[in-house]
Amino acid sequence: MTSEADDERLRRWRLVLGGEPDGTGHGLTGDDARIDQALSALYRSETQAPRGSRRATGPRAGGLGASAPSVARWLGDIRAYFPAGVVSILQQDAIERLDLTRLLLEPEMLAAVEPDVHLVGTLLALTALMPEETKEAARAVVRRVVDDLERRVAQRTTSLVRGALDRSTRVHRPRPRDIDWNATIRANLGHYQPEHRTIVPERLVGYGRRRHGVHRDVILCVDQSGSMAASVVYASVFGAVLGSMHALRTSLVVFDTSVVDLTDRLGDPVDVLFGTRLGGGTDINRALTYCQSLITRPTETVVVLISDLYEGGVRDEMLRRAASMQAAGTTFVTLLALSDEGAPAYDHANAAALSALGTPAFACTPDLFPEVMAAALQGLPLPVPEA
Repeated sequence: MTSEADDERLRRWRLVLGGEPDGTGHGLTGDDARIDQALSALYRSETQAPRGSRRATGPRAGGLGASAPSVARWLGDIRAYFPAGVVSILQQDAIERLDLTRLLLEPEMLAAVEPDVHLVGTLLALTALMPEETKEAARAVVRRVVDDLERRVAQRTTSLVRGALDRSTRVHRPRPRDIDWNATIRANLGHYQPEHRTIVPERLVGYGRRRHGVHRDVILCVDQSGSMAASVVYASVFGAVLGSMHALRTSLVVFDTSVVDLTDRLGDPVDVLFGTRLGGGTDINRALTYCQSLITRPTETVVVLISDLYEGGVRDEMLRRAASMQAAGTTFVTLLALSDEGAPAYDHANAAALSALGTPAFACTPDLFPEVMAAALQGLPLPVPEA
């Protein structure tokens, strides 16, 4: 006779193993059975796939069939039984394993999916194939994701960047009315005189003259090859946030083997995304050549290259161009990815070569990006994550 703990253990193993026979001798009922069916439809073995379903090229294939109604029901099931983060993973697996991209061209299907960054990347890659009625549905999906991302990142990015700009204008010989007393006190805590209960300010910290207009120029140079889809989505959102700040002149340039300047669309990141063309080759040197032509104030400019560095152009010239910008006083930042997908694939030789020039190349999460920008704008060491 088994205990409740043993039954629960068998139940969990049955859900993990899936399929019949599973060796546990434990059957599933109710919601457990429906969860098992939803996972089996995506991950069942090739020998268990139903007749007529598409077989994957590997040893596993799916059982969703080829009809939109069956997929829509499956999407509804996984949304009912799994949290949003798991739903995103299951959807992405379904798109990759079961070749559901064709079904994403149907407006009814787009209404059933859970919007996320990965889905946006897939939709952007399909825009050339979409009929007009589907494009509107796809745009609505992209809008939901972009609006959510913008809400998450806008306040923190704006706060950190504005603070960095303020600190970069501070001076240490201020006029009396320009003294920043809070910063001055912090800078002189070591000179506290306990007998007089006061601080002797040996170093004054003050605000520089308030400058109206543009303080810094920022150029985001984003690789739009297929592997960089998530980075393109995040870069468009951050570009829109930075572009809304009057103290910055922000440019957004995307590239594959050609270069497209999307700066005039920064007011709406959805317009930016639909102006990209995911896929194709990569010519970083051509993109940097164009970005260099935009620089009018080298020492006041930050160039952020977001790329996996698989260069299809002239590698040596790409490195010389990066070195030339740095020599002129431009702050040059290389991000191997701007996403939360974990360690990216990238060209290690090119990353090492750029690091040797004094510009560390590293993957950056969306949460870290505001700190990276704040440090770059102040000319401080970048917060490179530990490997």
